Amino acid sequence: MTSEPIAFIDLAAQRRRLGKSVDEAILRVVDHGGYIMGPEVKQVEADLAAFCGAEHVVSCANGTDALALVLMAKGVKPGDAVFCPSFTFAATAEVVAWVGATPVFVDVLPDTFNLDPASLEAAIKGAKDKGLTPKVVVPVDLFGQPADYDAIEPIAAREGMWVMCDAAQSFGATYKGRKVGTIGLATTTSFFPAKPLGCYGDGGAVFTNDAELAAVMRSLRVHGQGSDKYDNVRIGMNGRLDTVQAAVLIEKLKVFADEIEKRDRIARRYNERLGAHALVPHVPEGLTSVWAQYTLRLQGIDRGAFAAALKAEGVPTAIYYPKPLHQQTAYKAFPIAGNGLPVAERLAAEVISLPMHPYLTEEVQDRIIASVEKALAGGTRVAAE
Repeated sequence: MTSEPIAFIDLAAQRRRLGKSVDEAILRVVDHGGYIMGPEVKQVEADLAAFCGAEHVVSCANGTDALALVLMAKGVKPGDAVFCPSFTFAATAEVVAWVGATPVFVDVLPDTFNLDPASLEAAIKGAKDKGLTPKVVVPVDLFGQPADYDAIEPIAAREGMWVMCDAAQSFGATYKGRKVGTIGLATTTSFFPAKPLGCYGDGGAVFTNDAELAAVMRSLRVHGQGSDKYDNVRIGMNGRLDTVQAAVLIEKLKVFADEIEKRDRIARRYNERLGAHALVPHVPEGLTSVWAQYTLRLQGIDRGAFAAALKAEGVPTAIYYPKPLHQQTAYKAFPIAGNGLPVAERLAAEVISLPMHPYLTEEVQDRIIASVEKALAGGTRVAAE
């Protein structure tokens, strides 16, 4: 078996499919010269809205700015508690600290890796005990599938909170007939190149059915402008999406539905072949995933040795995430749910992700699967805890 390295996310394969159309789209921007807020920006917002069914789409510079725009537009402030899972990327909590509010870390479910509603209840009680005002819940749709909104939304409504869906990894997925982008007060996403729908640099967007919220965010992303850029009516940011990136996204969105189907087929094949060897991802009935990552749990297995064994076979792996946010230096002083976050801590020690992208051939996938089986049979197991 060849040990030629495999791409973890093969953007070159996608480029071979779309290269000509993307090149032509970029050249059109170069030729018309509208590099900032050019016509492609408005077009991609309309295309994204049509894709998911949201009434309003506000594009922006990146997924982090998308999160920040919503919090700024809603006036989230010091004394407010914003609840988010600890098992996620730092941006989710980072923006909360930016606006002076308090991120409160919540545990996750062991099968979906998404926010645990019971832990959310404990976190809300703890925040109130500290004198904080529960304001926002930010369920992160981790690795491509939506969180448990049927359980989360009633809790938020009871407490007078609103929901901001962090769909940086899940845009294109569905939750019981509801498309990601139409859940919660607002949904944010990222177009970082490695995302299921990515551009050729940084990019992001906010989806909402609230016209007033959309209008405020459009102002905020251009320094808080009013009637024009020299009439600033609020403190804002420089958060615009580049026209070139909008042009790239327009072309990629045309094949996105097909790519989602391919990702799902690849994930199902992984599950069928690897389910006897490790804990494979679980997607609850009625939900779909866009499989931003394909993540295994390795119980009783030396993860470092496992990764090294696959690397020797030319198979890359990645760990999302090796340390929960509540254990990281910048965030360890913030509150956590009263019952602690044992699942997030356990997952951080067990998870490992395999190559996943729409252009993963069965031949290459077979090689990955064979390498996983060989690694597990070759002495990577340790005594179970």
